[in-house]
Amino acid sequence: MAEPAVDTTVDTVFELTGIGVDYSTPAGTVRGLQEVTLTVPRSGITVFAGPSGSGKSTLLRVLGLFERPARGTLRFGGTDTGALSHAARRALRRRHLGLVFQNPPENLLDFLSVADNLRAAAQSARRPCDPEAILDRLGLAGTGDWRISALSGGQQQRLAFGCALARGSSVILADEPTSQLDEASADLVIQTLRSLAEEEFAVLVASHDDRVIELGSRVARLRDGRLEGIER
Repeated sequence: MAEPAVDTTVDTVFELTGIGVDYSTPAGTVRGLQEVTLTVPRSGITVFAGPSGSGKSTLLRVLGLFERPARGTLRFGGTDTGALSHAARRALRRRHLGLVFQNPPENLLDFLSVADNLRAAAQSARRPCDPEAILDRLGLAGTGDWRISALSGGQQQRLAFGCALARGSSVILADEPTSQLDEASADLVIQTLRSLAEEEFAVLVASHDDRVIELGSRVARLRDGRLEGIER
């Protein structure tokens, strides 16, 4: 099927209006997000900050088109994603969005080499790939033939961002990307986030790490599923 049209010239990559997400539990309905309204700029780092259970990871899943909201409107590049089929949403996600999970091994295929992970990511989006150029860009030059297990946690997360680049993603979403890492490994991820923002990517990060929050050009504070405010 044809990929839905996305306007890459608009200043905002996402527009959310009254977004709500509900979960059914044995104790009743729990609201994961409550009428969240905000816009996300096309470049820079937007950090979704808040305590555990605040809704920041839920919001990232909605923005990553993995989860449909129960209420409200989500536009991506001017396109109303609520009107799209599952296949159309998957096509948008494959072509434009790169998601990095908090547990490094979940982002990669451990039976493939470092370079082959990049090639597989590019192939999924039907794009050419130069693994060595991407690895050099990420400070991982010379690791192309390595097994994933030979990389540190921080290097694995860097490679996960590299897979997003190999797919040609213009928007990168990262869910607590430093939470499973030691300080040195987390520093590698923070450097990568900073460099991506400098290259005009839209980087969206859910985090409670003060160092990541400090990187944000915009910080959206959430609590109990509600947007409390936007800083900067």
